[in-house]
Amino acid sequence: MTQGALKQPVAAQAGDDCAAYFARISDTPLRDAFDDARRAHPPSQGAPIPSEDLHATWARLLDTPRTRPGVAYVHIPFCENHCLFCGFYQNAWREGSGTPYVDTIIDQLDRLADRAVLDGPPLRALYLGGGTPTVLSAHDIDRLITALRHRLPLAPDCEITLEGRIWNFTDDKIAAAFGAGVNRISLGVQTFDETVRRAMGRKATRAEVTARLERLVAADSGSIVIDLMYGLPKQSLQTWADDLHTVSELGLDGVDLYGLNLIPGTPLLSAVEKGKLAPATREKLGRFYAAGSEAMERAGWKTISTTHWRSPSMRERSVYNYEVKTGADCIAVGAGAGGSLAGYGYRNTANLDDYAARVAGNDALAMGMTGPQPGAPVFQAIRAGMERGRLDPARISAAPEGQAALARVAPILSQWTEAGLLRPFHGFHDLTLAGRFWQVQMTGRLLARLADATF
Repeated sequence: MTQGALKQPVAAQAGDDCAAYFARISDTPLRDAFDDARRAHPPSQGAPIPSEDLHATWARLLDTPRTRPGVAYVHIPFCENHCLFCGFYQNAWREGSGTPYVDTIIDQLDRLADRAVLDGPPLRALYLGGGTPTVLSAHDIDRLITALRHRLPLAPDCEITLEGRIWNFTDDKIAAAFGAGVNRISLGVQTFDETVRRAMGRKATRAEVTARLERLVAADSGSIVIDLMYGLPKQSLQTWADDLHTVSELGLDGVDLYGLNLIPGTPLLSAVEKGKLAPATREKLGRFYAAGSEAMERAGWKTISTTHWRSPSMRERSVYNYEVKTGADCIAVGAGAGGSLAGYGYRNTANLDDYAARVAGNDALAMGMTGPQPGAPVFQAIRAGMERGRLDPARISAAPEGQAALARVAPILSQWTEAGLLRPFHGFHDLTLAGRFWQVQMTGRLLARLADATF
């Protein structure tokens, strides 16, 4: 076969009902396996709970002790500006917004204190995300984290993450965070290159970013993790290589390498549609991913998921990110926070005034909820394996109806092996470099294949 030539697999030519989930057979699977390299998380399959049943379901969940591994998520829904690529923007930050919001969160925690949902396994991770948690004052950061630690049943080794941005994460806030018990900092750097940063509306210069990261590393008080993004407008493979080199030079503990996802409604997609900015083409995204993976490997970093690398410091665990994607209960705190309990997914009301009123009235916070996903143990086993880059047939088989599920996806796994996305390893299906790049699309196809199965 000539370089880049494509052929359809025999099963697809024969009209097999698995064919819709197959990959293209190509000498370049990193580029050609599927049509869409823009990434999004595979959707949940749970059915919406009717509005008339929502409040009773919510109350029952709060009054039932948890039995699954658990985490907690706290949402800080304020941003100083709307990043061009971000689809999570909710509220503009105003001075004075933080203190009353933290007051309301603490009130929510107090009202949870006597509910059975806090009983059960201790929480393995606590994640403060947003939005931009680092817009809060040092005092509010301190009292919020202190309240969370005192009121939630955290495990002794609980990973406590504070997410934020370089621009507003000042020295007093750093001291407050570590002093209150934060042991992991996650910052959305995206790129160090100033030309690309300006195009994305980022405020801090390269020098300011690196200086702040050096201070965090020097504090030696927790895992320091950053996000980098590839496929951005004005970004080249050389600027990407420079970013990766900077990561390894700074002494960081972890890095996420994400492909740019063009999200409907974001300023970036609007600019792209108007021809003002041009992100990397689909065909080029795999080259960025391969360069990132190879650079991390050369620097001695290890993969702990298909998008996340840990440095030789061995400090980084990424507990929350793994648990929340693979079936753990998640207690959601704050306006717009999303969580899950006993297989039910839910999201708190995002309106700040409504959130405050509902907390004060001890009313249901969930404004939307989905029921347990049929066959959830099978789906969780697939998600867990694919997220880590190694699908374990034994774990899937151990789930109820797992053997039937494996039989249903077996032709797909076989074809993906032929396509260069999987390789057998001691009974596992390991994702190749190309498979790790396409992991989200592959996971979505496996879940779609099983969505109409009877469990």
